[in-house]
Amino acid sequence: MGRQLNQSGPDLLLLYDGWCGLCNGSVRFILRHDRRRTMRFAPLQGSTAGALLQRYPQLRSADSLIVIETSEGTETLRLRSDGLLRIAEYLGGGFSLFLLFRFIPRSLRDSVYDLVARLRYRIAPRYSSCPVPSPEHRSRFLE
Repeated sequence: MGRQLNQSGPDLLLLYDGWCGLCNGSVRFILRHDRRRTMRFAPLQGSTAGALLQRYPQLRSADSLIVIETSEGTETLRLRSDGLLRIAEYLGGGFSLFLLFRFIPRSLRDSVYDLVARLRYRIAPRYSSCPVPSPEHRSRFLE
């Protein structure tokens, strides 16, 4: 992540479970609502995530969503519900209402997040491989 992806502000990289139907649906949702078109995506099963997981061993237990924000050369990691709230903040508009969840203790928010993460393959189908992004969005995906 040495190069700046977005010169107009912080870079956001979303690492997600590429085999998870719910996670892929969430990525498609973000792509539809990302007015700035600057967020990047990489499946946890890919080489970009592999390199980041080596650099940040504490992320190895994360199996569904990691948001990495780079601003002025500093990387900030956001996991679980904090990652979701950062995405809502990034999307702005009506999604900013989700920021009210910051007033709920993180332990409670993360408990709900963990429950959904455990059930995600029951909620939506599991893919046998990571879906290929559309040509329109391909440049926003990292391996």
